[in-house]
Amino acid sequence: MKRILTLALLAGLLTVCNLAAAGEQKDAPKENPVVVMETSAGTIKLELYPDKAPITVKNFLKYVDDKFYDGTVFHRVIPTFMIQGGGLETGVDKVKTPREFQAKEKKTRAAIKNEAPNGLSNVRGTIAMARLPQPDTATAQFFINVADNSRLDKPRYCVFGKVIEGMDVVDKIKKVKTHAIIPDRLDNIPDEDVIIKSVRRAEK
Repeated sequence: MKRILTLALLAGLLTVCNLAAAGEQKDAPKENPVVVMETSAGTIKLELYPDKAPITVKNFLKYVDDKFYDGTVFHRVIPTFMIQGGGLETGVDKVKTPREFQAKEKKTRAAIKNEAPNGLSNVRGTIAMARLPQPDTATAQFFINVADNSRLDKPRYCVFGKVIEGMDVVDKIKKVKTHAIIPDRLDNIPDEDVIIKSVRRAEK
């Protein structure tokens, strides 16, 4: 009789432990998605925040999964501000007249809702969506802040991730030589293409 009670007690304890473990697993926070961006200047690894910007992260990852960013360039580089890319297939021609400006922009999906403010600030190392002056106009282009640009929080540029490896590569890109075709409009264009070779989800 004592042996039966002991076995029953052990079985009960195992059930409780298994239920507790299942509960912990269920309640465990999901890991944020990470993407690896291979560029002609080196590798940049980015952690994304779907809890803060679910629409933006889903949109960005769709472009990643479609290999949309492969072969695009960082087409705007301002060393005290940010590096912008993700929309042009090739760099601009190295020309001096606006008529000859031929930046080939890739066709994108529909624009998404601007999820800023979301509690994330445009500080150094964060990635945010580029857009037109109107708020809900972001599609595929993004920028990486190379300085603390909290002033962008008020106009509400949506931050959706940050660089976790390769900030040295970002700093290398921000130092490339640039030129202007139309000052204050088509300026800060790299003299030589800084190519985004690929963007992929990191292997777990």
